[in-house]
Amino acid sequence: MSRRVQRFSLSFVVAAALVLPSASLRADVAAPPPPAPAPAAAGAAVDQAVRDVQAFYDKSSTFKSEFQQKFWVKAYNQEKSSHGRVTFAKPGKMDWVYDDPKDNRVVSDGSIIKVYEAANKQMYEQPVDKSQYPAALSFLTGTGRLVDSFDFQLVSGDEMKFPGGYVLIGAPKQASAAYSKVLFYVDAGTSQVRRVIIIDGQGNRNRFDFVTPRVNDPVTPGQFTFTPPPGTSIVRP
Repeated sequence: MSRRVQRFSLSFVVAAALVLPSASLRADVAAPPPPAPAPAAAGAAVDQAVRDVQAFYDKSSTFKSEFQQKFWVKAYNQEKSSHGRVTFAKPGKMDWVYDDPKDNRVVSDGSIIKVYEAANKQMYEQPVDKSQYPAALSFLTGTGRLVDSFDFQLVSGDEMKFPGGYVLIGAPKQASAAYSKVLFYVDAGTSQVRRVIIIDGQGNRNRFDFVTPRVNDPVTPGQFTFTPPPGTSIVRP
């Protein structure tokens, strides 16, 4: 995949709500963890937290939410915000519909991922197994398990400015250019992930929160197929 396509795809594959100022975003990511408990207790707590999150999504067949996104580019110290609606369905399907930038779309039927850029009338198309489709989201589509993808550290929500929850900081078990660390902000009462921050190898940060998330809602037939408008240029690696 070209650098442009990879960067574009990664910036789309995450979203955010409850958006904080950029200084707060950086503070969230850089906040030091609290003093670690005894190793055995710490390991048991982390394992249980991961099991609770996985169990919540194992019981869901679909996931829908409004989203807002904040993507911070380290090299230029710039942020870009966007928002829209997202739907996931098992196995491996997703549909990101952007209201801003208007009409942008990311769709996968589980086999092919399509990234449509409305302003330039271009669509990037690639097999999912050849893309940088992040393990950070695969647990939502039933194509991956958190424990198989990451080694986790557990941090209190208060320490990370996330009251009422906790944060699982995941380091990928296999090196990836798409992300060097993923932070999952989890509601303690439901074990549902409410915010994700993805940090890539260049230090860029893509943060998203799910707004009013819903599980097991029906999906529209054909939702995970997409035909771009006439005149669209199709780009394949």
